[in-house]
Amino acid sequence: MLSTKLIKLVVVTLTMITISIPAHAHRAWIKPSKTVLSGEQNYVTFDAAVSNTLFIPEHVAFRMSYLSATGPDGKAVDFENVGKGKYRNTFDLNLTQNGTYRVGSASSGLRASWKDAEGKRKRWPGRGGPTKDETFETAVPKQAQDLKVEYSSYRSETFVTLGQPSDEVLAVSNKGLELVTVTHPNDLFATETATFKFVIDGEPAVGTEIEIIRGSMRYRNSQDTILVKTNEKGEFNVTWPHAGMYFLEASYKDDKAQAPATERNGSYSATLEVLPL
Repeated sequence: MLSTKLIKLVVVTLTMITISIPAHAHRAWIKPSKTVLSGEQNYVTFDAAVSNTLFIPEHVAFRMSYLSATGPDGKAVDFENVGKGKYRNTFDLNLTQNGTYRVGSASSGLRASWKDAEGKRKRWPGRGGPTKDETFETAVPKQAQDLKVEYSSYRSETFVTLGQPSDEVLAVSNKGLELVTVTHPNDLFATETATFKFVIDGEPAVGTEIEIIRGSMRYRNSQDTILVKTNEKGEFNVTWPHAGMYFLEASYKDDKAQAPATERNGSYSATLEVLPL
C-alpha cells in the first residue's frame, strides 16, 4: 500500500497534470530555436505553449512554474529573459558548458472515479485539484461503487547541445514513462534511421503507442503522422523523411499499478530537431 505521505505527494503532482494538460486535441510543447550549437558559450531561445496546431501558439501558454532545465553536469540551470504571454511563454537558456542540456516538465499522481448512491459519476481530484489536506483516503469512499483508480505519469521535454553531445543528462529516473535515447536526440538527420526505447518505471514499456508529426503542419493538407509501437524490448525505430522540427507523443497503459491504483498509464512528448544531411 502507498503510505499517506506518498499519497499526498502524488496528489500534489497530479494537480500539475490536471492543470497543464487540457483536452487530448491540444498538445503541450517546448520548442527551442535550435538544438545543436557551437562555441564556448551560446544562447537558445525557447517557446512553450499548448496548442492544436504544432508550434503555433493559439490556445494557452505552458506554465513556467512547471518547467526546469538541467545542464550536462546534472545541475539545474536558471532560465533568463522570461516573457509571459497569453498563448506562449518564452525564455532563454545560457549554455556555458559543452554537452547536452535537458529542458522539460514531469509529474505523476493518483486519479479516481466512482458512482455515488444515486448513480452519479464522481471524480477525484476535481478540476481545481484537491483541497487542503485532502488525500485519496479521505476523499474516496471506502466502499465506492464502480471504483477506478489510475496512477498516471506525464513528461514533456526537449534537448539542446553545445559542442559535443553528452549522455549524462539523458539518464532515466525509473519513474513513469521515459524515453531511452539509444540514438542521441541531437544527432538526428533526414533519411537516416534513429533507435529509441521506452521504459515504464524502469522496465521495458512493451506496446507503447507512438505518434510522430513534423512541424509546419499549418502549411500542408495532411499531418503525415508516423505511427509506431515499441517491440518486446520497448524499442522502436523511425526513419526521418524530411528535415525539420518534429513532435513525438507516446502513451502507455497496463494493470501493474501499485495499490490503491489498479491501472498504470504514462504520457510522454518531446520536440526533436532533424537536420539535413
